[in-house]
Order: sequence, then C-alpha cells, then structure tokens
Amino acid sequence: MKTILITGANGFVGSNLYDSLSGDFRLIGLDITKKGSYPPGNLYGWDELNQLPPADAIIHLAGKAHDTANTAREEEYFDINLGLTKTIFDYFLHSGAEKFIFFSSVKAIADTVPGDILTEETIPDPKTPYGKSKLEAERYLVTTIEQYTLNREPGTGNPKASSKKVYILRPAMIHGPGNKGNLNLLYNVVRKGIPWPLGAFDNRRSFASIENVSFVVRQLLERPVEPGVYQVADDEPVSTLELIRLMARTLDRKPRILRLPAGLIRATARTGDLLHFPLNSERLKKLTETYVVSNVKMKTALGIETMPVGALQGLERTLRSFQE
Repeated sequence: MKTILITGANGFVGSNLYDSLSGDFRLIGLDITKKGSYPPGNLYGWDELNQLPPADAIIHLAGKAHDTANTAREEEYFDINLGLTKTIFDYFLHSGAEKFIFFSSVKAIADTVPGDILTEETIPDPKTPYGKSKLEAERYLVTTIEQYTLNREPGTGNPKASSKKVYILRPAMIHGPGNKGNLNLLYNVVRKGIPWPLGAFDNRRSFASIENVSFVVRQLLERPVEPGVYQVADDEPVSTLELIRLMARTLDRKPRILRLPAGLIRATARTGDLLHFPLNSERLKKLTETYVVSNVKMKTALGIETMPVGALQGLERTLRSFQE
C-alpha cells in the first residue's frame, strides 16, 4: 500500500480526499490543526517535517483561500501560498517521494476569462493577491524542478531526477460535502425563500465536483500520466440561474428569481465595498461572471472522453449534503 502525504489535510478538499483514498492508500496528514479525519498517529504539524514517515507521493493542498471580503493583507497570501509551497517542495526533492501534486487555481491565470474559454495556453494575468501568489508558487515549482533535473555539477547528472514527477492542477470552483464557500451561501438564500435578485445576469461558469477531483488525483497517483499543468473541471458549465433552479428543486420549492436592473445591482455592490456589506463587487463578480474552463488536456492525458460525474449530478449531490 502506497503512502501519500497530504498537506492541508483537514480542510475541505483534504477531508474529502481522505474519504475517497483511505481504503487504498496509507494517508499521512500535515496541517496546522490536529482535529479532523486522520488518526492521531497519522497527522503531523508543520514543525514536525523531520518526523514524517517516508511517502511515495505528496499532495499539496495547504494554502490561503481567496478572501471575498477583501480583509486579508497581500503579504499573507504570499507567505502561505508561496512560502509553504517552497517548504514542502524542498522536502519533496530531498525525499524518496516520486510524485508531487500541487493544487493551484484557475484564478492563477485569469480573474476574467479572455474569450470564450480558459485553457492551459491562456497567458497568465491574475489581478488578485490570491491569484498572483498561486501563480508565483506554480513558477517556483516549474523553475525548481527544471534546475533539479539539470546537472548539479559539470559532467555529472542527477540520477534521482528522472523519477520525480510534478503535476500542477488548476481546478475550477470545487464543491462537495462540507463545502463552506459561496455555493453554501447561495443555497441558504434559496432555502430561506429569499428572492434571487440577480436574474438580469445571464452567465455560465465551470465547477469541479469533489468526485471528479478525487478521480483525477487517483489517476495521477496510480498511473504514469505525463507531468505538467492541467485544469480540472466538470464537463458542462452551469449558469447561476440553472443553479438557483436546481437548489429550489432539491428543496422541493419553486425558484424565486427577480430581474432587477443590472446597473442598480452594481451600484449596490460598490456601496458594499465601502460599508462591508455581504454583497460587494468581488462577490457580485463571482456570482455573475461567465467563467468557462476547458478540461480537454486533462481528459486527453487520462485517455477518457467524459469525467465520471456530470456537472448537474455533482452539484445536486453537494446540495443534498447541505440538508444532512
């Protein structure tokens, strides 16, 4: 049984990966908290790196998530998203682990999709500290592994380098049981019977169900997939209005959608920027933007035509988990 080290182990994605992988792998967790799914003997703190047992692969999830309230300092993102990546990647290079899977984000490339769809070839242009810090972490991995595979000294090679494989994953918005993000906030709006006021905004956006994310991770762990940068998303984009209707259906009620003038909504959001209302420009953008992510490169590398779970199917599973 292979041993897998997961950083950020007790977070949303880490907890779901534990449920998905624990039957087939020995999972070791690394986190700032000892409370979670992992048995006490299999969970370590960042100050215990020298005590970790040998691992065959490392999944690096630990990081600072995007703060839609815009209260975090820019340095915090780089200290965590870049700093922790440097720490664990240096550990990886000096360990016997052969695979390193880094969870970046599509926001490392674009806050607004240029054109119709985001691909791995899109030129990076992040605007937020979150996106910028994730992109810098990606670049650190790429440049460091390139240097690692070069000759360390003139005329000598690095025999361990050929076995080291690095995967950079850029997932769309991940959802699943235990999700605490905007999807949960939106669900509570529908559950309380509050009319959705953003009916004037017609959009499509990509999601990534935790089932599809777990499937991708398992494939990377078990198969000789070509290292590189891959986007992870469900096959079909979903509009916010479709999502509202799906939420209403899971709650056995009719959707309540208002079509207030878009200009009025934007003005209200700008006021929210100043007064720290729940609706601000950043949250309005996340709720109404069109953000379609291609997963073609990932599916081609895995040799599949479709992801295991459809977008609406995965979303319905997540929404029903909110009722538990």
